[in-house]
Order: sequence, then C-alpha cells, then structure tokens
Amino acid sequence: MDERAVLAAYDEQIRRHPGTDGHVEHEDHVIRSFGQGWTGVEWSSLDTAGADAVIAAQIAAFGARAWEWKHYDHDQPTDLPARLVAAGLIPEPAETLLVAEIADLDLTTGPPDGVTLVPVVDQAGIDDLVAVHDAVFGGDHSPVGRVLLEGLEREPSTLAAVVAMAGPVPVSAARVQFHEGTEFASLWGGGTRPEWRGRGVFRALVAHRAALAAARGFRYVQVDATADSRPILRGLGFVELATTTPFKHPGTMPVSGG
Repeated sequence: MDERAVLAAYDEQIRRHPGTDGHVEHEDHVIRSFGQGWTGVEWSSLDTAGADAVIAAQIAAFGARAWEWKHYDHDQPTDLPARLVAAGLIPEPAETLLVAEIADLDLTTGPPDGVTLVPVVDQAGIDDLVAVHDAVFGGDHSPVGRVLLEGLEREPSTLAAVVAMAGPVPVSAARVQFHEGTEFASLWGGGTRPEWRGRGVFRALVAHRAALAAARGFRYVQVDATADSRPILRGLGFVELATTTPFKHPGTMPVSGG
C-alpha cells in the first residue's frame, strides 16, 4: 500500500466530500457537517495567521449545538490542537486511522462455535445492537440506534449492521458505512462483551463487513481504532495512516433577554 497516496485519497474522498444525514457547508479552509448522527468540522486546512479567527468562526457557526472538531495529526498548523483547547474545545482520547485494502484481507473468517452473525434489519436488531454498545462502551447509544434505523429505512445501500448472537444473547455488534462514489467503506462499533473476547468474534465481524464492502465494489475499509482494537486490526492487515483526536465543544448557550 502506498500509505501517503491512500491518506491523500481518504482526505479528498471522505473528509472533503463527507456524506451526512443532514447538510454540509463548504468554506475555503473548513468543511462542516450538520447531521443527526454527527455534527462538526470534518476537514480543515489553516495557516498560523488565520487559524484562531477560523476557530472562532466555527464556534459561532455551530451556535448552541454540541459539536466536534475532528483533528488529524497531519492537519495544519502543527499547533492546531493547542489553539482548539485555548478556544474552549476539549480533547477526547485519540484514535488511530487504520486502512486496509480489501483484497489483502481474509474474508473467510467466520464466528466461533456457538455464535451466529445476524444482519440488523428491524427494531429488534437495533435493540440488540444498542444493548451491546451500552454494555461495552457505556452510556446511552439509543440515538445511534435511531439514526441507524432511519438510515436503513431511507438509504439501505449506504450502511449495514450486524449482531453476533450466542443463542438468544447479543455478544457483539458492529456497523459499516458505504461511502458511495468513493473507494472507502468505514467500520464502526465492533465492541464485544468481556466474556466473549479473545474468541475471534471481532475478527469475524471485520471479515463480514469487509465482504459486504467488497461485494459493493469498494477497495478499502477504514477504522478509527482504539488502543484495544488497534493490535488486532494490524494483525489482520490494516495499516496505520494517522492519529485522529476528537475535540468536543458543548455549544454556546443562548443569551436570554430581560
């Protein structure tokens, strides 16, 4: 894999032409998405002289909404993270952008004995997926479930989800987004309940979703990987291309009159 070329393709095809369930705003140095599933700065290319003014403009543009500036370690200027923090944005744990060429992956890996992979096609499947995400990642993932169900009903060609079931119990769940008009599909989720880790469930979910992407003609699969999943994905053939850090902003509170 030509890593620099693939990273450039990812920046151009995904970051500079994002898909969203809402709308996208393009400016000279920033691209913003306003969606149900995600709202924030998708891409930026700034210089030292103008960076602070552009950051302030984004805070004004998003207004009262909570939003995220998705920073990659090759974004300019090099001190952009410090500038974002100074403007009131809060960094969350960094993740690693990993990409694999689907042709290099083993798509035959199946789940371990006692586990079946069930496509998510209705509310029951959504409930199982949300239950796994809540148990593994913490928090309330019902908004993810709502957006996923709406997407499956409105644009089923752009995404898919799967739950790994051990009998009647959902033990892992994952999603894949197909970026139409690009070479990339994105893998999300993949969290597995602790008692089922180390048995190959995660690997099976990766292979399953990569096979779906291959059947649709995509060349690459991409993951924003945590420290837990990064070594597994590297072992499967994924390559590290960048570090990405979400910087969160809670939104500005409207000023009340009187």
